[in-house]
Amino acid sequence: MLNFDFYNPTHIVFGQGRTGELDKLVPAAARVLVLFGGGSVRKNGTLDQVSAALGARHVVEFGGIEPNPTFETLMRAVEVVRAEKIDFLLAVGGGSVLDGTKFIAAAALFEGNPRDILAKFGRNVTRALPLGTVLTLPATGSEMNNGGVITIKAEGAKLPFSSPFVFPKFSLLDPTRTNTLPEKQLANGVVDAFVHVLEQYLTTCDGAHVQDRFAEGLLLTLIEHGPAAVRSTDYSARANLMWTATMALNGLIGAGVVQDWSTHMIGHELTVKYGIDHARTLAVVLPAMMQVRREAKRGKLLQYAERVWGIADGSEDQRIDAAIAKTRAFFEGLGVPTRLAAYDIGADAVPAIVDQLKAHGMVAIGERREVTPEVSRQVLELSL
Repeated sequence: MLNFDFYNPTHIVFGQGRTGELDKLVPAAARVLVLFGGGSVRKNGTLDQVSAALGARHVVEFGGIEPNPTFETLMRAVEVVRAEKIDFLLAVGGGSVLDGTKFIAAAALFEGNPRDILAKFGRNVTRALPLGTVLTLPATGSEMNNGGVITIKAEGAKLPFSSPFVFPKFSLLDPTRTNTLPEKQLANGVVDAFVHVLEQYLTTCDGAHVQDRFAEGLLLTLIEHGPAAVRSTDYSARANLMWTATMALNGLIGAGVVQDWSTHMIGHELTVKYGIDHARTLAVVLPAMMQVRREAKRGKLLQYAERVWGIADGSEDQRIDAAIAKTRAFFEGLGVPTRLAAYDIGADAVPAIVDQLKAHGMVAIGERREVTPEVSRQVLELSL
C-alpha cells in the first residue's frame, strides 16, 4: 500500500423526507444561488421543496447547466454570483450540476482568467465559495468529492479539475428523488459508478487489501442491485445504488493505490465529439481497454474474475476472457451498448479521436502511464 492522506469533510444527510433540514444546513444569513439543469427539478417539485426550506433567505436561481457542463454557461453563473453578491451555492441535480457548481465556486473568487483553473487542473485554486448539494441522480460521486469535469465548447475539450476547496459542505441524498428518472439515466448511473470503482481497483496488486475488499463489495452491490434499481422504484435498491455511487468516488477506495482513469479520458473525447452520454462512452471503452491491457492488469483481472464474478475454473487467459465478457454482458443487460457501432461510429473516426487525445495532452495515461496514443488507437479500434 502506498503512502496516502485521506481527507473528506462533506456532511452526508441520507434518507427520505429530509429536504427541510436545509434550513439548518445553510447559514441563516446566506445569499444563496440555487443551480440546476433542465426543468425536471421544477416539474417534480424538488425546487419548490428547496425554496420552502430556504425560507426568507435571499435566493436567486440559475438553471440550464448542461449534462456536460460548459465553461461558457458556468461563467454566466459567475456573473450572477458577483452581481447578486452571492455567498453560498446550492446545487440541485446530478453530477453535471454538481461539477459545474464546484467550478463556479472556484471561479467566482479566482484572481485571473478562470480558464486557467482547467489548464492547471485546479491546482491553482486557493479559495472557493461554500456549496451544498441536493442530489437527484446517483452516478458520479461528485456529492462527496472535490473534483469535476468541465467542457469548453469553443475548444472542443472536456477537462477535469480538483481542489480541496470545493468539497461540498453537505450533500442531501434522498433515494426517492430518483423515482421520476427515466431508466436510461439510472442505467447510466449504475455503469458510471461501476467504472469509477474499476478505474481505482483494476490496476496493480499492491497489498491494499482493505481498499480491494471495499471495491469488490461495491461492485457486487451494483451487480446484485443495479438492475432492480433501474427497472423498479424499490427503495432498498435505489438507496443502495445511491450510496454505492457516492462511496465509489469519495476518495476512500482510491487511497493508497495507483489509479487508472484512461477509460475516462478516452470517453471524454467521445462525449465532446459525438455527444454520447458520459457513462455510455465508458461502457464502450472499458471492455476494450481491459482486453488491450490484459497483460499489464493480469493479476488484478484474475482477482476481479474470481472475487467479483466467481470465475475460478480454466486457464488464466480463459478466466480473463470470461471476466471481460461478463463485464460487457452486465452493461448490455442494463440496456447500455458496448460498441461504437451502436452510435454509427466507424473506423474512419478513430484517427480524429486519437488526435484529440494528443491535443489535450493525454499521451501517457493509465496507472503505468503506458496508454499512449497508439494504445488508445488499439482500444478504439477494438471498441468498434
